[in-house]
Amino acid sequence: MKLLFDQGTPAPLRGFLSGHSVSTAYEQGWHTLKNGELLARAHANGFDAIVTTDKNLRYQQNLTGRPAVVVLMTTNWPRIRAAVARVVDAVSMIGPDTYVEIEFPDL
Repeated sequence: MKLLFDQGTPAPLRGFLSGHSVSTAYEQGWHTLKNGELLARAHANGFDAIVTTDKNLRYQQNLTGRPAVVVLMTTNWPRIRAAVARVVDAVSMIGPDTYVEIEFPDL
C-alpha cells in the first residue's frame, strides 16, 4: 500500500509499516498544501491512504473518492510507539473511502 504521512505524523512510525511504501508530504514537496489540495494531489499520485494528526480533516473536506484517511489522535511519539500495533492493524484493514481515528492511551 502506498501511504502518505501528513505534517505532524511522527516519521519514526514509518519503520513499523514494513511492506508499505511510505512518503511524507515534505518529501513530496507538498508540505505547504492545504488539506483539500493535499488530498487531491495524493489521489492523483496513486496514494492509497494518508496518515495524519489533523482531527478536523473529516469536517473540512469531502473524503469520498479520495485516499483512505488514518487519523492519529496525538502527535506524541512515545504514546504512539507504545500502541503502534493499533496503527499497523488499522492500515492493514483500510480500503477506499475509509476513515479511521486511532486513540492512544496515556503513558
